Amino acid sequence: QVQLVESGGGLVQPGGSLRLACVASGTIFSSYAMAWYRQAPGKQRDLVAHITNSGRTNYVDSVKGRFTISRDNAKNTVYLQMNSLKPEDTAVYYCNAGRALFTTTFLPSEYWGQGTQVTVSS
Repeated sequence: QVQLVESGGGLVQPGGSLRLACVASGTIFSSYAMAWYRQAPGKQRDLVAHITNSGRTNYVDSVKGRFTISRDNAKNTVYLQMNSLKPEDTAVYYCNAGRALFTTTFLPSEYWGQGTQVTVSS
């Protein structure tokens, strides 16, 4: 029902910036809350940020002030602007289309993108 494709990853130096994009198709994009997850080698996939269908945003503490999630419903796209990148941000970043409860809780669905690699290294 929902197809997601991530892009924008790459290799950057510490302190640099990247902008990730996730394009959705196959359903009504505006009805979903959207989220970015990341998975580092040997670790679980963790929620980084999410945005509700009304535009409210939430972030994990480790990225607050550095990352910004946004959405453009006309383009069926969710973005993650990442500034002041650190080596510990290195991971594969995934997009998910799900639901938001109580503003701060994101419920992921089975709909994942293929992921995009972000590597922060000097």
